[in-house]
Amino acid sequence: MAEIKIEKKKPIWPWIAVLLIIAGLIYYVYFTDHEAHGESSIEVENTTSAQ
Repeated sequence: MAEIKIEKKKPIWPWIAVLLIIAGLIYYVYFTDHEAHGESSIEVENTTSAQ
């Protein structure tokens, strides 16, 4: 009789967790980078007097 090899399925949830972590890191870096540029704008007050 022939022997049938049965392989157990590997769990997919660790790959899903890794992808979610990577996506979260990319999201965090993208938005903190853009916020830093927005906060670095300098406001200058016009102090010259028009006479």
